[in-house]
Amino acid sequence: MSSPKLIATAKAMVASGKGILAIDESNNTCNKRFEKLGIAPTEENRRTYRELLLTTPGLGNYINGAILYDETIRQTTKDGTPFVKVMNDVGIIVGIKVDIGVKGLPNHPGEKITQGLDDLSNRIAEYVKIGARFAKWRAVITIGKEIPSRDCIEANAQALARYALLCQQGGLVPIVEPEVLMDGDHTIKRCYVVTEEVLGTVFDQLHLQGVVLEQIILKPNMVISGKDCPQQASIPEVAKATVNCLLNVVPTAVQGVAFLSGGQSNELATAHLNEMHVRFGSKLPWSLTFSFGRAMQQPALELWKVQDANVKAAQSALLHRAKCNGAASLGKYSHEMERSAELALAGYRALQSQLSSQD
Repeated sequence: MSSPKLIATAKAMVASGKGILAIDESNNTCNKRFEKLGIAPTEENRRTYRELLLTTPGLGNYINGAILYDETIRQTTKDGTPFVKVMNDVGIIVGIKVDIGVKGLPNHPGEKITQGLDDLSNRIAEYVKIGARFAKWRAVITIGKEIPSRDCIEANAQALARYALLCQQGGLVPIVEPEVLMDGDHTIKRCYVVTEEVLGTVFDQLHLQGVVLEQIILKPNMVISGKDCPQQASIPEVAKATVNCLLNVVPTAVQGVAFLSGGQSNELATAHLNEMHVRFGSKLPWSLTFSFGRAMQQPALELWKVQDANVKAAQSALLHRAKCNGAASLGKYSHEMERSAELALAGYRALQSQLSSQD
């Protein structure tokens, strides 16, 4: 199972100073985000939006790879250039989401299991032909009264390990994503305990099923307070708890850890990552970076609004978040970086207002 090609790809995915862009929302999820902003939930609007993201000038300076959805990996730019070629031309590695969502775990109210193992080998083979070099599978773990159960943790860990093995056999680097959700009023201490148990179980299953750790990327949640917890942990507390948790359970053989943002605000997710490097950078045995979705995309989506005149500003907003997160993955992020973007955005909005008044 040792594959120099997969090891090289995994290393490239977490190369220093860059991260992974997650634009793998399902059509249903993407449509809901569009509708909140008054954007028509059509296939063409989804295609146009993904083109905006993937053709952002300079994106490859801060992004090693991008995770696509099944619809997106098959699409092209307006002029007919496949998105896969667009990415390859700027050195962004093509990834694909291969799970097909979650359903309720039988006899376990409030808990979920991820679907998609049926026919996965055939789908992997097809994605490899299209141009994918890595994949992603997300498991979700909810913290609540008397949950998560061991059954839920073990079932999701087993599915993640089976997926990872099939990916490696089929020629894809697997991103293993066990997400302990922020939803709830739990404390950071409770999140730590659950995250440690989940990650420990996942790595037990990866070992049992023969997954080569040098050929995977871990995409975990940060150890953080539940979003409804009255006592929100500070940035230093989150950084310390997260790194300590990872050091306790993540083998050094893993090529890299690329965090999900999990509902954090754009700037807070960046600040947490930066603090981990500032405080613990010399102690980290693996690359530590980002694989954010909403915390990367949201400013661009809010600016775009399906207007050609807004594309440049939307791309600038995406590039800014990529640049900030790239800096954070080196411990070089500062709030002054956000201030410069705010001034640029204020200038853009003033210009747009002026142009509108002249029409």
